[in-house]
Amino acid sequence: MKFFETSKYYTLKKSTYISLRWIGILGQLISINIVYFFLNFDFNFIASNVIIFFGIISNLYLIFIYKKTQLSDRSALIFLIIDILQLASLIFLTGGIVNPFIIFLLIPSVFSSSNLGLRTNIFLVVITILMIIFLTFFSEDLPSPLNNHFHVSNYYYYSIPIALIISLVFLNYFAIIFGAESRLRKEALNKMEEVMAKEHEMLSLGGQAAAAAHSLGTPLSTIKIISQELLKQLKDQKDVIQDIELLSSQVERCNQILKKLSLNPSEEDDFIDEDLTIKDYLKEIISSFKETSNKEFILNFDQDSNSKKITKSIEIVYGLRNFIGNANKYSKKKIYINLKSDNKFTQIVIEDDGDGFSNDILSKIGEPYLKSSNNDKSKSGLGLGIFIGKTLLEKNFASILCRNSETRSGAEVIIRWENKDLFNI
Repeated sequence: MKFFETSKYYTLKKSTYISLRWIGILGQLISINIVYFFLNFDFNFIASNVIIFFGIISNLYLIFIYKKTQLSDRSALIFLIIDILQLASLIFLTGGIVNPFIIFLLIPSVFSSSNLGLRTNIFLVVITILMIIFLTFFSEDLPSPLNNHFHVSNYYYYSIPIALIISLVFLNYFAIIFGAESRLRKEALNKMEEVMAKEHEMLSLGGQAAAAAHSLGTPLSTIKIISQELLKQLKDQKDVIQDIELLSSQVERCNQILKKLSLNPSEEDDFIDEDLTIKDYLKEIISSFKETSNKEFILNFDQDSNSKKITKSIEIVYGLRNFIGNANKYSKKKIYINLKSDNKFTQIVIEDDGDGFSNDILSKIGEPYLKSSNNDKSKSGLGLGIFIGKTLLEKNFASILCRNSETRSGAEVIIRWENKDLFNI
């Protein structure tokens, strides 16, 4: 099962967008009518309502004709441009850049910046800036009698569009950055959930395999006995004897396979089905890497290390595996794992003799999809392993410190628990 890479797809939820547009349209209608009927301001009332009417028509189109539940990047761009032009037209009729409601012209592009693509956002920002500049030099006067009393110097007048443009760029920049980080983190969390789902599935399959081994033992023994009896009874029929011998050999092969699952549970079944001490966790994890790695794993621990067992936790197992796996991947020859435990704290230090973390990503360790300037692709990754390990262990009350080792050439990861948290998981 593969999760979608959400960072590559940009959509806008139609129902949310429609609701926001209704709020905006209703606000425009109320403002226009209060100003005209109750405050008796004089402006082009009919043209203003016609512009609002076009906004209502476009929203009805989204509700009744546009059938998709999500607005694509392109569709969202079209409707957001309509919003900008519609609001700019209203402001054009009611004072231009000195209309205090000019601030609302920033909303469409800022709203889209965290949901739509970079090109779309840049295009909307450019259109908004052009509208601000246009309204600075071309517009109707403020509604009468306001236009009779509003007089400011050019310094103040031209500072309004400059402030709006700076605010627009600033808000969009940060919204784009935060939106991109949010999408990447969501994608990384989806991958972590996929990994954990596979881990749960493997444990489930392990339990089912052990149960199957126990259940199949009796029928396989029966088949073996019957095949031996047939072998005695039909020993003169050479063509049948070969088939019976083949059947007997396959039964024996099945028995050998099942023995690995059911007759030698000391290494695997305890790991799956029983609570372990943190030292045993580390031993099991190291053992799993030794099967495929030719590097040397050096485990050191205090003789009086806490022997209390902790509740079986796939998150802790997989978190530790990720950090030890990283050390295995980037080390040259040796991986050092030190376990220290006393009455208050349990600490695991994982070091390797590799090249360590690159200086350009050291301050960002723990974030997903990191890219180092290191040109050696075999020694560079996306940071997902550390992100997943850090997230899983911190979820289980651990504190994580990643740095370059002060005593060796490689990286160092310090994982630390308070015992009151670790043993209550």
